[in-house]
Amino acid sequence: MSNPTVVLVHGTHVSSFSWVGLTTELTLRGYPTVAVDLPGHGIDGFYPRSYQAPQDPAALAKEPSPLAGLTLDDYAEHTIGIVRRARRNGPVVLVGSSQGGVTLSRVGNEVPELVDHLVYMAAYCPVELPSMAAYLAEPENAGSLIAKVTAAVAGDPAELGVARVNWRTADPVLLDGIRDCLAGGFSDEELLRVLNLFQPDEPAAIPLAETRVEAEKWGRIPRTYVRFTEDRLIPPALQDRFIAEADRLTPHNPTEVHSLPLPHVGPFSRPEVAALLAGIASRAGK
Repeated sequence: MSNPTVVLVHGTHVSSFSWVGLTTELTLRGYPTVAVDLPGHGIDGFYPRSYQAPQDPAALAKEPSPLAGLTLDDYAEHTIGIVRRARRNGPVVLVGSSQGGVTLSRVGNEVPELVDHLVYMAAYCPVELPSMAAYLAEPENAGSLIAKVTAAVAGDPAELGVARVNWRTADPVLLDGIRDCLAGGFSDEELLRVLNLFQPDEPAAIPLAETRVEAEKWGRIPRTYVRFTEDRLIPPALQDRFIAEADRLTPHNPTEVHSLPLPHVGPFSRPEVAALLAGIASRAGK
């Protein structure tokens, strides 16, 4: 049997580029690796004209986005197509970070027979509440610094149909807030390098979508949750709640848990991340 294919699903406002380094390392270790670009992301990403320098803040708040109509169904359908093709070659390990977790959950509900292992990396995994958004006001999310990111939102998401974050802001207060939330400990150079991989628009429908997992489908797939202990977007307390809820749903199939001292954005190219995923893939192939 061939080694498992590792399929990586990115989070909000990023793309397959966020996995660069990890994809190379896993492939060189003998595990074919595919980094998904969800619809409207990566090479198909949209960058408003008003987002370019010199920026036009008034226009940025109003310029229409082609991502406005995208839904979690679109994300799941696209990912299932990739997983289906990968499964022809052998086992599949499906990995998601951040908001990518809800795509994993939907894929697990729809095609559990195609996935040999699920890996949530500091990712949303709604079980007892219906959506990502439903957890934002919960006590375990109280330590989240997400408001420091949404402070950089341009325009009204309800009007635009997307959450549009101005990652290219020159406001030092906003940049420091984004660092606090996503990239604690990063230097200015490291932060700007990461932000240049981000794209401004993300469909507003995704956090509101029904994403609860199903015990008889998703729940039969072996799964791992990788806790990021320095995460200030999804606090460790909320990560732990996702794990606990999943284990209550499927006590016969408990979550394998690992912890890494990383902020929300990783970076995922860290050697310990590659080693962990390679180990999971090795076991999934047996």
